[in-house]
Amino acid sequence: MRKVILSMEMSLDGFVAGPNDAMDWFDPNDKEHWSVLFDLLPNIDAMILGGNMYPGYAGYWKDAVDNPSKHSPEEVKFAKIADKTPHIVFSKTKKVEWDNTRIVTDPLDETIKKMKKEPGKDMIVWGGAALASSLIKLDLVDEYYLITNPVILGAGKNLFTDVQKHQLELISSKQFKGGAVQLMYRRKRD
Repeated sequence: MRKVILSMEMSLDGFVAGPNDAMDWFDPNDKEHWSVLFDLLPNIDAMILGGNMYPGYAGYWKDAVDNPSKHSPEEVKFAKIADKTPHIVFSKTKKVEWDNTRIVTDPLDETIKKMKKEPGKDMIVWGGAALASSLIKLDLVDEYYLITNPVILGAGKNLFTDVQKHQLELISSKQFKGGAVQLMYRRKRD
């Protein structure tokens, strides 16, 4: 069965974006962060996003494909992978900004459960925070790949909004030179 993997950068206090959606609290060019991501991507054949995050995400990564000189080599490498990978966007809108995208308006729990049973590789969830929290609440996340950054934001978009207790087991951990820590957990199931 395919797994749903939630991959997020977050602050020590659990925020995935600061006030006003600020993302200036982590280094997007950290080569160690990119290395971990590139190790994960060969096992992925679908990327899952929420409707609020998708327009900015699609625009940014399409630009990295179309205008590589404006982006870091790691961003261009990711953009080329993302350009060939199907994206599933849970949204009420029908607007698609990237040819590799399918908008889904069906119920989240039914859709993800069905997708898990389909043949293929694992699926990765990038966000946004509301979609990630919903997936956690519905107990649909199988693995968590979290990079905890050495910053306390105090406010912003919290990853763990209104979620219930979930037992996890540590798969691995790694400390980065810049002080961030990657934590990989698997959902413990009875």
